[in-house]
Amino acid sequence: MLVPTYNERENLPLIIRRLRTNVPDADLLVLDDNSPDGTGQVADELAAADDRVNVLHRAGKEGLGKAYLAGFRWGLDRGYDALVEIDADGSHPPESLPVMLAAAADADVVIGSRWVPGGKIVNWPLHRKALSVGGNLYIKTLLGMPINDATAGYRVYRADALRAMSLDNVDSYGYCFQADLTWRAVRRDMRIVELPITFVEREIGQSKMNPDIARESLRNITRWGVRYRLGQLRSLAERPGRARRS
Repeated sequence: MLVPTYNERENLPLIIRRLRTNVPDADLLVLDDNSPDGTGQVADELAAADDRVNVLHRAGKEGLGKAYLAGFRWGLDRGYDALVEIDADGSHPPESLPVMLAAAADADVVIGSRWVPGGKIVNWPLHRKALSVGGNLYIKTLLGMPINDATAGYRVYRADALRAMSLDNVDSYGYCFQADLTWRAVRRDMRIVELPITFVEREIGQSKMNPDIARESLRNITRWGVRYRLGQLRSLAERPGRARRS
């Protein structure tokens, strides 16, 4: 279970307690980006008291994607067969994780989805809902992906799926990191399962979403979409037996 943190000293003990209660046999890695509020020290104290808890101290804040890539490398190097992405702020319910892990037995990627039947969002303002719905609709339409919540950050990845995704050339580090990995899974015909969750907006601390992250997402997804659509047109033009115009 990979838990990236930046200024989450109050939330971290709460989410670790819930994770350890709901999946007591799983190991946990805190990925702290040198939080100035002392989150890293809190993580070290929790690790000292529980041998299932590990900490990876990173030099600074480089974005969610880079934190998760470091966590993937850590987990793959140690032979784990599945790796979980989960936020530290409590928005992703650990109580859903046993069902998600069970689904991973027959899937490459399991997404805790807000936008499938049964999925819910609690305490989000209207503009956040509109951004998420609009962003996912844009991704689904432009890339032709049959995924309702490509930007969701609550996931289970099979280790073999991550190894097949060419993670060394990932260049998305903010909000669109999740869409990037979803797109890689779709292009490789991996089995992706979306399960409904109740997403609850954080009660403690500040959201990390900002306009720069949203702009990176729009720019990258548009670039992927244009490349994908051009590739489709080239494939159509190169089909054998296609009649040529005189």
